[in-house]
Amino acid sequence: MNRRRLLKAIAAAASTTLLASPWTAALAQADYPNKPIRLLVPFGPGSTPDVFARTVSEHASRTLGQSIVIENRAGAGGNVATNQMAKAAPDGYTIGVSITGPLVNNTLIYDNLPYDPFKDLQPITFGVHQGNVLAVSSALGVNSMKELMALLRANPGKYNYASVGVGTLSQLSVEAIKALTNSYVVQVPYASSPAAVMSVLQGDTHMVSLAPLAVMPQVQAGKMKVLAVSTARRLPQLPDVPTFRESGVALDGSAWIGIVGPAGMPAPVVARLNQAFVGAMRDPAVLAKLRAQYMEPEPGTPEQFAAYMREERAKWGPVIKRAGIKAE
Repeated sequence: MNRRRLLKAIAAAASTTLLASPWTAALAQADYPNKPIRLLVPFGPGSTPDVFARTVSEHASRTLGQSIVIENRAGAGGNVATNQMAKAAPDGYTIGVSITGPLVNNTLIYDNLPYDPFKDLQPITFGVHQGNVLAVSSALGVNSMKELMALLRANPGKYNYASVGVGTLSQLSVEAIKALTNSYVVQVPYASSPAAVMSVLQGDTHMVSLAPLAVMPQVQAGKMKVLAVSTARRLPQLPDVPTFRESGVALDGSAWIGIVGPAGMPAPVVARLNQAFVGAMRDPAVLAKLRAQYMEPEPGTPEQFAAYMREERAKWGPVIKRAGIKAE
């Protein structure tokens, strides 16, 4: 082959490659998914994000026609797994569930967060709202928020509380109580809600603010008491439990969960995932299971979820600044 014919052959091959690349990408998106999907959970088995993930994934996997493999990657208040979501290949085969801390608040708390949730993550759909309940050990001997705040005022530094990480509603709700009582209560972070509850039961900590699902079995067993709920209105499942505001604590908040993937995912893939998970949360059987676990689904578009994340940052930013919350 002479030089001219060789150059023509190279040019033709390059042209074919350039034409094939978009076609191949479009074909791969149309065929999505053609293998199992990894769903990362930033907390341990039995935690509320884990329960949510397992509850919706079974239905979503049937819609997608592929299995969804759940992987628990606890650590750093949810940052470890959320960072893995952000760093994953944007092909739709590694996604995850995450919560308000690693998705919003930690941008204000960590000086060197290894990812930017507003740039490095693609919202897929909002998941569920959960009102946190403030629960104490029955051995503490208090029966209301008023009694708890009086105890804290009289004994600054004597008591501590369990949380599931810096920047979570688990921490912020107790920080609000500390601000009102002008008291010092030590935070003890744990990797999951079951571990935080166990610390209260064992006497290592005295109180905890968590989703009802995590604490109600121990309340029903008489080992813990629920004093208040963080939502603006009382929970239908716990009509006798007052809100924080009714108890004198100016706070409304939700320990919410959402579904995200890495930024750069093709729009058709995002739409396919959104359809599957929104459909799961709207299925009557799945909806009943979620509500039985004190979770209120509010699925929607990726754009709605992105806007909500920005709203949450504007809401909690002043609270975090006022409390001086920073990761150590």
